[in-house]
Amino acid sequence: MMRRSLIAGNWKMNGDRAMTAQWCARVARELGREYAADGVGKVAAAGGVADAGGAYFANANDDDAAEIAVCPPHILISAAVDALAGSCVGVGAQDLDANESGAFTGQTSARMLADGGCRYVIVGHSERRALYHESDQSAAQKAHTARAAGLCAILCVGETRAERDAGDTEKVLARQLDAFLDALCGDAPGYSAAPAGVVAYEPVWAIGSGRAATPQQAQAAHHFLRARIAARDARVAAQCRILYGGSVSGGNAAELLAQPDIDGALVGGASLKADDFLAICGAAS
Repeated sequence: MMRRSLIAGNWKMNGDRAMTAQWCARVARELGREYAADGVGKVAAAGGVADAGGAYFANANDDDAAEIAVCPPHILISAAVDALAGSCVGVGAQDLDANESGAFTGQTSARMLADGGCRYVIVGHSERRALYHESDQSAAQKAHTARAAGLCAILCVGETRAERDAGDTEKVLARQLDAFLDALCGDAPGYSAAPAGVVAYEPVWAIGSGRAATPQQAQAAHHFLRARIAARDARVAAQCRILYGGSVSGGNAAELLAQPDIDGALVGGASLKADDFLAICGAAS
């Protein structure tokens, strides 16, 4: 089974309405041309997030297309949804609250995101962990809430430079991934029927540094994560999409995406410029 690539842009706290309009128009136009010229298409609409196989990490579409998504700041989501309506680009959020509703001033729920047109949400990003003290458990709770609302969660894991230098990469990845698996899947084989989701490996030491992990380093981490999922369900592990994130660029995307266990990219700084993002999308196709 071929796993459909996913290229998702994370704008972080950048952008405004003018930039959003220009970016969306450019990306939708260029990807739309590629889609129309290719019949089935090298770039495909994200479509619904529910999968036929009933596995949380399953890939619902076994074709040669790549899913494309962008995750702008919360206040720009509506503008992006409107600008990308009818295009092959889906919209996601960068975070959510674990609670369904209530007196949580300043927070946004999964249901609100879904109602606002989001298909995806990033969960457990290293910046949320480091700057806002998010734990493995709180990230896992957010993932559970996202799933219940029908969102495709992009579940982030990754080690710091100190942890890598200490030889603890796999230990850290196992702890972070297991928290997600326990919250979303439990111990039952096959996991429960739920929307599709993906894992994103983002070595903290590579994010924003301009120096990505080598293809060999990235592949080793992705292989470990897939094997960790396979210990619970081999079928789900074979279908699970695992993205790489951390200084992805048009210059290194093709080599990274050529690795057997890398199924796409979560793109930070390079996603802010439409041409740079399009170059990475081109590498995925």
